Amino acid sequence: MEQTPVTWPSVLRTSDLREKIKSAKVLCVGAGGIGCELLKTLVCTGFQNIEVIDLDTIETSNLNRQFLFRKHHVGQSKAQTAAEVVRSFKPAANILAHHANIKEARFNVDFFKGFDIVLNGLDNLEARRHVNRLCMAAQRPLIESGTAGYVGQVTVHLKGVTECFECQPKPVPKSFPICTLRNTPDRPIHCIVWSKDMLFNRLFGKPDEVTDLDEVSKESGEAQEGQSAENAAATAAAAAAEELSFFVRKEGEGAVDYAVRVFNRVYTSDIERLVKMEELWKKRPPPKPLALSDLVPDVHSEIGAAVKAAKTGMSAARALGLSNTNQKWDARDSARVLLASIVMYLEHRPSEVGSSAFDKDDDLAVDFVTAASNLRSICYDIPTQSWFDAKGMAGNIIHAIATTNAIISGLIVTEAMKVLAGAQSACRDIYLGASSASSKRFIAAVAPSQPVKGCMACGHAQLTLHLNTNTMTLGNLISQVLKKALAVSVPMLQCGDFLYEEGEGLEEDEVEMYAAMLPRPLSGLPDGGLKHGSILAVTDELQHFKINLIIAHQDEFDEEKVPEGFILEGTVSQPTEAAAAAAEAPSTSRPEAQQAGVVADEDYLVLVDDEPVAAPAVVQAGTGKRKRSAEEEDGGGEGAKKAKAMGEDDEVIVL
Repeated sequence: MEQTPVTWPSVLRTSDLREKIKSAKVLCVGAGGIGCELLKTLVCTGFQNIEVIDLDTIETSNLNRQFLFRKHHVGQSKAQTAAEVVRSFKPAANILAHHANIKEARFNVDFFKGFDIVLNGLDNLEARRHVNRLCMAAQRPLIESGTAGYVGQVTVHLKGVTECFECQPKPVPKSFPICTLRNTPDRPIHCIVWSKDMLFNRLFGKPDEVTDLDEVSKESGEAQEGQSAENAAATAAAAAAEELSFFVRKEGEGAVDYAVRVFNRVYTSDIERLVKMEELWKKRPPPKPLALSDLVPDVHSEIGAAVKAAKTGMSAARALGLSNTNQKWDARDSARVLLASIVMYLEHRPSEVGSSAFDKDDDLAVDFVTAASNLRSICYDIPTQSWFDAKGMAGNIIHAIATTNAIISGLIVTEAMKVLAGAQSACRDIYLGASSASSKRFIAAVAPSQPVKGCMACGHAQLTLHLNTNTMTLGNLISQVLKKALAVSVPMLQCGDFLYEEGEGLEEDEVEMYAAMLPRPLSGLPDGGLKHGSILAVTDELQHFKINLIIAHQDEFDEEKVPEGFILEGTVSQPTEAAAAAAEAPSTSRPEAQQAGVVADEDYLVLVDDEPVAAPAVVQAGTGKRKRSAEEEDGGGEGAKKAKAMGEDDEVIVL
């Protein structure tokens, strides 16, 4: 007897699908913005067997959109709290929560095989890649999702049937050359990154940790006429030590005096030194130094009084009467806030000085970064930013909308039901709020594309890696190329007789042997090293991931274009310039579903490119220093869609 074909949506009325929903084992990865709504929607739809994994704890900033959480939950595990709250209104639901990292070894292929479907609500690209590879290895359906403001998307990934998450490339976070940040900034983000990653760390981070702010002049490290190499090295070391010690508060030095000394060094003498480097200003105007005496004539009385009157926990800006977070500060107000924030760190939070790290939920830290970056912007004639905008840029915040998360979670469950019902032909990649104005469609859907040949995850890719084999160390190859750029978790490297391994099961002498290789340049590795033309086989048994890297030696790179110092190149497509540019402007709308969707690093949804992505092209050139933001919600993004005009036959979902 022939089986009746499954048709959607008529299958929704069948008892068979209801039983499949009830018995299905579902893995939810992420319990944040989308994750909270997804858990609620799943149990209300009838799903009863769910496991949820999330490493994060609840923060106050989550409460305006993650509605399973309340104020008394702050500091607790997101996964465990979400499961507990859902069980309170759906006692029949069997929800197992893991307060853990999805990349832990226990969540391996066998673990994934224990589920019927995997639903992603993650907030970073590296974890998404990891889950994608495990789903491909375990042959389990994966439904990806992402939101950014009022736009969102849901994509379906079935091994061998549709594109996997990595079939199309995703833009990596933007990184900036150190020399640009330190000497020639020309954009607000340059000043903010400098203030956050350089100046803040130098003043309040570990005192013995060198940052890129600590630039020793070339003359210090070069042997002068009649000076030996040993003496030159000693001179350079002494200069470096002097640089480090300058930003350390002297014994008996008043907090205001220290703040003034830092200001004069950073915004006066350092800028004056840069102005003298005439070769930097042949094609651009030089910066202008600031004089503190012109901005805040009576520093001690004004700053001292404001700090003294400030209540415990009050920010520097509020202590100075600057409570409007959307207002841009002028040079005087920026100087006052900078000085006050330094003094308040020293006097109100002395135990944190020497161990602090920037936290976008710390108002005093945001005060400092906003004021410091604005003063630098004023020196270079760059537009300044409000406190609110600076916080968003420094914390990589993509502001989330709870309603968008709710709609996307409903669409995730809809696609999950199609997969469980066996109606795979009805599955759609769905785009929310990203259609052109002419279409008047709030939700648009297209059939998923087929797998891309040569995909790193669902195929077997071969890429060319351009780098300097004499300067790139094995440690940097593993950390910057394999783990960051390619999202490999536990790499094993083989090339001829050369072998490198990580992970459990290694003998103690093996661990020591491999650790000793890490500082060595690639050309100096055992068995002849890695050189031009070497084929390096990279395997990750945890992810069931394999790729061959063809080493191409290159002596030099343009630091402005390739600050990472390497280029990956091969048959995997590269985002076009339009798509990469969209990564910095996620709210940009895209015309219909024919455009390419591109995922940025965290919780970041970008949808746009009018052209189909061509191959071959550069895959990606490393990753930037972008920390995860708890304020960001769940970003995602799908790879570049093949150009497809939406006609009358295309599915349009009406809520």
